[in-house]
Amino acid sequence: MGSRYYTYAATAIWAAEAALGQGIEVWVLDRPNPLGGCRVEGNLPSAGLESFVSAFKTPVCHGLTLGELVRLEAQRRGWDDAGLRVVKLEGWRRDMRWAETGLAWIAPSPNMPTAETAEVYPGACLVEATTLSEGRGTTRPFQLIGAPGLDPRALLAALGQTAVPGVDLLPAYFRPQFQKHAGARCGGLAVVVRDARVFAPYRLGVTLLAAVRAVAPEVFAWRQEPYEFVADIPAIDLLTGGTACRTAIDAGGDAAEWVATWAADEAAFRIERDAFLLYRAGAGE
Repeated sequence: MGSRYYTYAATAIWAAEAALGQGIEVWVLDRPNPLGGCRVEGNLPSAGLESFVSAFKTPVCHGLTLGELVRLEAQRRGWDDAGLRVVKLEGWRRDMRWAETGLAWIAPSPNMPTAETAEVYPGACLVEATTLSEGRGTTRPFQLIGAPGLDPRALLAALGQTAVPGVDLLPAYFRPQFQKHAGARCGGLAVVVRDARVFAPYRLGVTLLAAVRAVAPEVFAWRQEPYEFVADIPAIDLLTGGTACRTAIDAGGDAAEWVATWAADEAAFRIERDAFLLYRAGAGE
């Protein structure tokens, strides 16, 4: 799904590594990145926080196809990649959004039903690390975010409609049918992407968590249960790749200083990834 913590990529790369180590040929049939190939957003994870949702040292939005990510990791891990073949896409450009591909969306998992879901996922997935509902149990997972007792209009006032460009945040009430707050009426927001080319989903996710913590601390808490097979590190640290986000929000801040540090990580990653790109913007393959 174009994000660091979508676990299918980790599974694919670990499987490829194991197969190549046994002399088994590996073919990667490449697919478009649903977020396009130009968006790079977020911090690089800190050492020691590797997990199923942070398996690679990339920003949260890495802008790579699976084939490109495999090529990058093959170099990093020192694979003998003589048996590795990436079958390239035809006609795809880095600057293409999913709608421009003309391909039908086939849900890769039950909670990724539409391409619009994929657009908000890199930020809305952070809600999994809290007691808030990320909309699982509704028809719009990751596009609906809230909790019982949360006032949508108070949250909107704290956020401001211009907090993150390219998105409309609408007051909403919803009732999940399963998972968090099943059967309960949740107040919160509907996230509607207006301009995907300027929308920064990870930034929105961080901004949203800070706003909920400020407006309704009585309904906000970090997840305490194990997350993706890890029990001794908070889920939010696994997802964000460090402690800075949690620390800033717990201190009542908006994490803006931490967000400002992303630029250096993004720039460094763009330089590293360039040698492994198979597609260029504005030129069909």
